[in-house]
Amino acid sequence: MNDLTKGNPLKLIFWFTIPLLIGNIFQQFYSLSDTLIVGQTLGVKALAAVGSTGSVQFLIIGFAQGLTAGLAILTAQHFGGRNFKAVRRSFAISIVVSLIVGIILTILSLIFVDHILILMQTPPDIIDDARTFLQIMLGGMLAPIGFNLLSNVIRALGDSRTPLWFLIISALINIGLELLFILVFKWGIAGASWATILAQTIATLMCVVYIVVKVPILHIGRRHFKLVWSEVKAHLNVGLPMAFQMSIIAIGTIVLQAALNSLGTNSVAAPTAAQKIDQVATQPLMSFGVTMATFAAQNYGAHKYERIVKGVKQTMWLSGSFSVAAGLIEIIWGKQLVGLFVGHQDMAVLNLSQTYFNVIGSTYILLSMLFIMRNTLQGLGRSAIPTLAGAAELIMRVFAALILVRLLGYAGACSSEPLAWLGSCAVLLPAYVKAVHDLRQRARMEERTAASEPIISENPIKS
Repeated sequence: MNDLTKGNPLKLIFWFTIPLLIGNIFQQFYSLSDTLIVGQTLGVKALAAVGSTGSVQFLIIGFAQGLTAGLAILTAQHFGGRNFKAVRRSFAISIVVSLIVGIILTILSLIFVDHILILMQTPPDIIDDARTFLQIMLGGMLAPIGFNLLSNVIRALGDSRTPLWFLIISALINIGLELLFILVFKWGIAGASWATILAQTIATLMCVVYIVVKVPILHIGRRHFKLVWSEVKAHLNVGLPMAFQMSIIAIGTIVLQAALNSLGTNSVAAPTAAQKIDQVATQPLMSFGVTMATFAAQNYGAHKYERIVKGVKQTMWLSGSFSVAAGLIEIIWGKQLVGLFVGHQDMAVLNLSQTYFNVIGSTYILLSMLFIMRNTLQGLGRSAIPTLAGAAELIMRVFAALILVRLLGYAGACSSEPLAWLGSCAVLLPAYVKAVHDLRQRARMEERTAASEPIISENPIKS
């Protein structure tokens, strides 16, 4: 376990982020391998079918993932405060809440999957493949929920390396199974989804074994599952806003996806491939953000408020510098990168992808600020403001889908992401400034309290 409340903040943040970054990149291998293998072996239509389901998965599975990330915030705060009994209680509550939510989401999503695809105006030539892929992914969503819960809890204790190894192993398993199911068993697009679910199940089991063998602080028994409503409510107050935040953002993505679907198969396939590159490029920005949630939570629990402010400032400079470099790479070499997924012959898809990169890559600095501010506020337990920021993203995406797509076509759809980031930052920035002010006030109050306390000698002189 790694205590983030002691030592050089930037050094700790950097080394905590590196395994997290590598792990997040391997997490993308699940979808990257789907895109690469499906695109190269089953064709553009199958690729578009996978892409057309991405926003639906983000809506449903993203809700549960946001919930598990929020639940782990309280675990990190208890760990930072060295309250290990509360850490175990928090872990037990997180398991129960995640399991209940996962079962409910699985049932509801399978009931309404057809209605969602029709509402999204999924093109008729890909709707059957999209349905097959989505039904399997949503039916097995307890696997990614389990892995996200356990890996978030392990990271809350300051260990970002162990989940990395489990991600690497499961990503490699996913690639191997996908090739086996598609090329050998001829399962088609269903093979891609089954491979992903099985690989994530293995990752979840690896986390369970690791906790049992190596993490005694997380060993829980029947007594820890005797739920107290006040404790459950405290977890829900942090977890649910983060879950709804993810869903609010996803609703905007679904509206936008429906607008893209109305433009035809090429307009679906191009961003599907381009977004895979975009997801890899933005992983460092996301990883720095996730690190700040744990860093802020542990130090808040330890009452080290000025340390939080210092760490955030340093991380903003580091993440912002990378965002500029990543954007330039996409703008310069975008077509070549997309060609890895769809080949270099389909110029219509390549040109549309380059348009996407030109718009997105030039605005990554906004995304960098968004991740740092949002996750820091979440780490401090202030989940309401990030939820409002998610609502701002929704408004901007809906505006792009309903207005800009009609005016500008595909370019209007591409502009939805920068507009969403701008709207979110407009909400987060004043809230972050206030949070910094509050932290510094708390730090001054504690300094005054400590200064006013009488100093008692360890060896008092007897009269």
